[in-house]
Formats: sequence, C-alpha cells, structure tokens
Amino acid sequence: MTDTPDPYKGYRGRGRELLKRLGARVWSDCTITTDTGEFSGIILPRSEQADDRHIVLKMNTGYNIGIAVERIQSIVEHDYKEAHYKIPEQEFPFDPAKPNVTLLGTGGTIASRLDYRTGAVIPAFSPGELYGACPELADICNLETKKLFGVFSENMGPEQYLITAREIAKQIENGVAGIIIGHGTDTLHHTAAAMSYMLQDLPVPVILVGSQRSSDRPSSDAAFNLQCAAQSAAHGELAEVLVCMFGPTSDRYNLLHRGTRVRKMHSSYRSTFRTLGDTPLATVTPEAPPEPLRRDFTRRDPERKLNLYDVFEERVAIVYYYPNMQPDIIESLIDNGYKGIVIAGTGLGHVNKPLYEPLRKACESGVQVYMTVQTLWGYAQMYVYDTGRDLMELGVVPLANMLPEAAYIKLGWALGMSDDAERVKELMLTPVNGEITEREQYNAYVVLQGGLPEVDAFLHDHWR
Repeated sequence: MTDTPDPYKGYRGRGRELLKRLGARVWSDCTITTDTGEFSGIILPRSEQADDRHIVLKMNTGYNIGIAVERIQSIVEHDYKEAHYKIPEQEFPFDPAKPNVTLLGTGGTIASRLDYRTGAVIPAFSPGELYGACPELADICNLETKKLFGVFSENMGPEQYLITAREIAKQIENGVAGIIIGHGTDTLHHTAAAMSYMLQDLPVPVILVGSQRSSDRPSSDAAFNLQCAAQSAAHGELAEVLVCMFGPTSDRYNLLHRGTRVRKMHSSYRSTFRTLGDTPLATVTPEAPPEPLRRDFTRRDPERKLNLYDVFEERVAIVYYYPNMQPDIIESLIDNGYKGIVIAGTGLGHVNKPLYEPLRKACESGVQVYMTVQTLWGYAQMYVYDTGRDLMELGVVPLANMLPEAAYIKLGWALGMSDDAERVKELMLTPVNGEITEREQYNAYVVLQGGLPEVDAFLHDHWR
C-alpha cells in the first residue's frame, strides 16, 4: 500500500489546520518542536474516531506518541516515506531432515499489524506472512501454515474451539510432529483449556502462542515466542496442550504452561501468563528444545491414538460473586435456559444467603451448578463453614482447585458430552490434564510484593 492521496489523512479540526499551516504531511519524516523540546519521527495518519487535539508521531525508537496541537511551535519536514506496512508472504523452505510442524492462525496480536486508518492493532498477517517476519523459523522446522480465522481473541468461542480441535485432529492424522496455534492473548487460556478437554491422549505437542506487543513495536515478543513455540512443537517431548509465552520480563526464555492451569495475569507485561496452583512444565529458548522442570507430563508418542471429543454446550455461564449480589442474577440464567453455572465464590467457596433460593431452584430444575474460588490459588472447601455446607445441600458442587475459567470451559464441554447430571458430575470431578490437583506444591504460590526491602534486594541481585 502506498501513501494516501489525502496528505492529512484522519486529521480534522485543529490538527488538520495545524498541519496545513506548518506545511507538514502524513508520512513525512520530520522534527516537531514543542514548548518542552524536540521530537523526531514520522507523522502517522490519525484514527478517524480520535480527537482533533493531537498529532501522532512514530518516533525513531518505534514507539508512537501523541503531541498536543497547542504545544507545537514548528514542524520541519526532512523526508517523505511511503506507507508500506504489509509483509509479503514467502514460501517456507523445506528441509527433509527437519520435523514438519503446522501453524494454525486464528488472529490476535501475534498475527497483527498497526492499522493506520483507525490507529488500532488489527489481525492482518496470514501465517505465511509470519514466516516473512520471522525467517529464523526455518532453522527449527518445516512449517506449513493454515489460517483458520482472523479474529481477536475476544471473538473466539465454542464455534472456533470446535473448528480448531477438528483441524488439529486432521493435522495429527497427517503425521505432523507438532502443532502451533497462533492466538490472541486475552482469552488464550480459555482456548487452551478447551483444547485440553477436546483433544485427549495427544501423541504430539499442541502449542498455543501469542504476543503481548504487535510486530511493528521494537519491544515485540512475537518473533521470540514463535521460535520458542516452534522448538516446543518440533522437538519437545511434552505431548500436551501447552501455552508458550515469556517467562521473565526479558527475552531469556519462555515457559510452557499446562493448558488447564494457566491464566493471563497482567494486561501488558510480556510475562503475563502464569501457572496457578502448580508449577510450569518446562522452559524453552529459540535455540534449543524445552528443558522440563518436572517429570509428570505426557511424553511424545507418535503411535498413541488421539481421542477427539469435539462437543460444547454454549448455554453455560460463569458468575463472579460480589457482596450484595441480587437473586435476579441467578434467576435470569434459569429463565433464559442456561444449563450450567460456574460460580467464582469468596474464600473457600461462598456466596450470600439471598442467593440460596435461586440456587436451590437452579439445581432442582436441572441446572448444573459448580463452585470455584476467586482467590485463584487454593481449594473450594465448602464443608468447613455453615455457608459452604448449606450450598452443597442445595446441590452446588465444589471443584477443588480448578480455575474458574478452566471450570467454565470444562462445564460447557461436559454438558456437550452428556445431559445426564451424574455423568456430567463425574466428568467435572475427574481430571483430564491437571485441572484438579491432589495438592498444591509448596512453591506453587509465589507473590513478590513490590516495595518490601527483601523483595527489592532479591530483584536487585537476581532479576536481569
């Protein structure tokens, strides 16, 4: 794509008037002088939905900033650059000595670029373009790519889960050494849980990978994550559904998290994914296969037969309890025909007394109701206090230390497997792949509370 015919693309009002008056154009390489200093970079088109009070500049560091119109004193244009931001697809080189891996694209930041029309990051890279952006992948494996979707992860749901699981089964039937799923990070852990339940007895690794920062940013983690995912899929011994993302905040290594025990824990850190109530399975770098941290994982075995359970009941809800929650929240789910409810309760698995009657009604009408804890670490132990025991008498079933999101996904899957209440309960309480653990390891609950002297000393000495 080349530069737009409108030299002030996206700018209106005061911003457009300023650019005209100072003789500056969108895509010009310039220096902007303000009352606080000088800023050099390329003037970007403005979002059509944005205000008219700022000029957007992509600085030489690669970061975008907005400069208030009233602070700009002058703009000196040094050069003019065409708006080329599409990476062409390239045919992946084939090496018969390397394992064959399939990358399934679903969208998200790892497969995205900046849309200079709106200023938003949009799904735009096809999997083939990912190789154009990261040719180092060819040093690791032979990569076939297939684009399943082009959506942000908030738009992933049961329809996409089923299509993805079936495509993975097809790729395994074709004999690939491993599978990578490129996915947006926001709901990546939901999809990881869905794949864990739908794809059982995997013979090869299935690696979900995303990136927190888009490929046009100098701090992007996309290429590093992709290379680590390729190493895990092509050469790793861990034949499970795994999430492969940054371990520390720097690009030293990635962690491999079990798909039922992982959760996104920070909105912007590259090291956002954490294994909760357990420990990660392995570390991995772009240069070498995964190094296991534990031994209790399913090992690669190409002769093992995959069991595909591609079902999902959509009429399932997750309810995060809060003080003074009113009965109509639960009643509305019953009235709208929901078949299952997962509650993220307080403490050991509690809700207030006004919810008792609608929960009794739900259980008696055949709605499956399960309890998890919103603390994320720890177990739903509803036999300890009267509240928990009362809820269990109503029919609410505790789910030990299953994460709320993993429980929500599993209940949708279990209700797809059977409409018999006892069979659903059996499925929910029988671990598929670590979503319930007998105990939490002593080092599975680690919180570094910033600001404490001992934590600051530890970070100073060890965090690089």
